[in-house]
Amino acid sequence: MTCGPMSVVTDTPVAIIGAGPAGLTLAHLLKALGIDSVVIERRDRTYVEQRVRAGVLEHPSVELFRELGLADRLDADGLSHRGIELAFEGRRHRIDFLDLVGHSITVYGQQEIVKDLIAARLAAGDPIVFDVDGVSIDDIDTDSPVVSYTHEGDRHQLRCRIVAGCDGFHGLSRDHIDDGQVFNRDYPFAWLGILAQAAPTLDELIYANHERGFALYSMRSPTITRMYLQVPADECIETWSDDRIWSELELRLPTGDGFSFNTGPILERGITAMRSFVSTPMRRGSLAIAGDAAHIVPPTGAKGMNLAIADVAVLAEIIDDVVTRSEAERLDDYTDTCLRRVWRCQHFSWWMTSMLHRFDDDPFHRQLQLSELRLVTSSPAAAINLAQNYVGIALGNSFVGPSP
Repeated sequence: MTCGPMSVVTDTPVAIIGAGPAGLTLAHLLKALGIDSVVIERRDRTYVEQRVRAGVLEHPSVELFRELGLADRLDADGLSHRGIELAFEGRRHRIDFLDLVGHSITVYGQQEIVKDLIAARLAAGDPIVFDVDGVSIDDIDTDSPVVSYTHEGDRHQLRCRIVAGCDGFHGLSRDHIDDGQVFNRDYPFAWLGILAQAAPTLDELIYANHERGFALYSMRSPTITRMYLQVPADECIETWSDDRIWSELELRLPTGDGFSFNTGPILERGITAMRSFVSTPMRRGSLAIAGDAAHIVPPTGAKGMNLAIADVAVLAEIIDDVVTRSEAERLDDYTDTCLRRVWRCQHFSWWMTSMLHRFDDDPFHRQLQLSELRLVTSSPAAAINLAQNYVGIALGNSFVGPSP
């Protein structure tokens, strides 16, 4: 006699869809507040832990992981950078964050953050269900929403109070928010990114504005270099051989002042589209979305992962009020609170992108870019503005401005 598929019902205060930085950080924040949650993820654990994404952590993000007791490997292996360099007209100009605003940033790959968060959650015996299928969200306009999914042939239901949609830009959560407004801008170029087995020769990032297009020099570890080139939005990766990539980087990165970089086997390459995207509201009923499910920023400002972390820092406090103190009205504050930071970071990312990339062959536009770069690298006030935005606005800081 064989048994058919089972139907399993689980009660939990919070159902979290997505085991990326947003969903996993939220789970740990809730755990610190004494609130249980179940995390589900459509991919398997190996895939989630190996997908390479952002690598820059703002100072507030690092401090949050330290407060949660999740920064041991981050502190041991992360590369602390006290500034960046802006390169144009063949020269590099240093922006010293530590001198300007008293804080630095840390380069630590998103996949490493994810590994740390998964390991810590599973070690504590808290559930992450990988490789799920057929996810659906129901009854979100009530205070008893249900998340259903299939895992290993059985159908499961999570009966909860709050659903957190942390399932990325292509996830299903955003589709459940009716009558929303979308702000979108597609840029006419993309980034060709590589990971190379080559030791970094500089311990800070270089953002290069060049007449052939933007280039970025960065690193992921003492033995791995991460580099990017601006390419057309419809570029085909197959047209870029190893020799072509290294030759183009040699042209765009400033070598006249003695800087040089190591080359080596290219371990990974890919093309990333450049987009600005905001969906509002970020909540309907008992469903709240966070991270890439709600917004995308161009990577020039290094804000994507940090915005996701900031979203769930807000959401965790609101969930605490809803679940622990029955203050359901606190959910009404979620969208406006998050979007103040989101739009500040959208502006900074757009500004960095506009200042550093080649948009066209218009010599007028080119001179405007150079004028802005000269100002940022010569005016302490302009440099402080860049540093403050790049290092990150403190979580909950009024710098993001009052509610509209």
